[in-house]
Amino acid sequence: MKMPVLLIVDDEKPTRDALRMGFQDDYEVYTAANLSQASALLQEESPDLVLTDLRLGGESGMDVLKAAASLPHPPQSIMMTAYGSVDAAVAAMKEGAYDFVTKPLNLDAVELVLKRALHTRNLETANQELTTRIQADSGLQKLLGRSAAMEHVFSIIRQVAPSKTTVLIEGESGTGKELVAQAIHSLSGRPENKFVAVNCAALSPQLLESELFGHEKGSFTGAGQRRIGRFEQADGGTIFLDEIGEIDAGTQVRLLRVLSERTIERVGSNASIPVNVRVIAATNKSLKKLVQEGKFREDLYFRLNVVHIQMPPSGNAVKTSPCLPPPF
Repeated sequence: MKMPVLLIVDDEKPTRDALRMGFQDDYEVYTAANLSQASALLQEESPDLVLTDLRLGGESGMDVLKAAASLPHPPQSIMMTAYGSVDAAVAAMKEGAYDFVTKPLNLDAVELVLKRALHTRNLETANQELTTRIQADSGLQKLLGRSAAMEHVFSIIRQVAPSKTTVLIEGESGTGKELVAQAIHSLSGRPENKFVAVNCAALSPQLLESELFGHEKGSFTGAGQRRIGRFEQADGGTIFLDEIGEIDAGTQVRLLRVLSERTIERVGSNASIPVNVRVIAATNKSLKKLVQEGKFREDLYFRLNVVHIQMPPSGNAVKTSPCLPPPF
């Protein structure tokens, strides 16, 4: 079993050495003398526990707490303070410290606090894993299929969902491409954010451009007021571009810029607006064939086709049902 990782931060070497020797049998111990060293070790080693002094020369242990709290899976932090420094201890707790211990240190007391903190950390990890599993189950509940081809689709969904990778889904109409996109979004780690779907084949080029990127008032006939486009609406979430093979050359150029620069410009404006959006595209055509025919940009195809999902033919189509369990 992997030993839990403990980071000790103290500007006094004798204290660091004593604590390392005291806990090295039960923990994988790393030590730091200042904020810079501590920040580097927080990123490199992802400790389970942090034991930091309040005073680090001219620096503050509060900054260590803040750096630890900013990690994707923050460690449990314990503050070491001078005897009677109650105000500092309370401030540390407000910054997210699990507990505090006072100097001069009693190693038995510190060991007890570390064990309690590690127990809490383990419970949080187990709860996070359970939550992820529940989300995975619910995210695939609408997808049914028993074939090896569908099992392959499910496998790709589970692998790609936690990332922000662009996904291209190809397959016949009625094979469940939008359901796959929704499942990827549900398992993404940010399912509470928006899932915005756009049928690219249902709009004229001018209307599609406005729909995707928005427009400024007066930018074209009928543009009576500013419109926020679908990319801005989906900021922080997922945009699903269905029938991507139908978009015209001009929209292809603008979409390529969004994927490469992660910014959009409303129609009628030169201002760049940053967007944090995961793009999932789908088509019932072969984009590779469209590229060969000169109907689709090759550079855009490669931007969209980072991860490819090929849906099985309609005989093995994905169907919807709220009653049957997901195919694990």
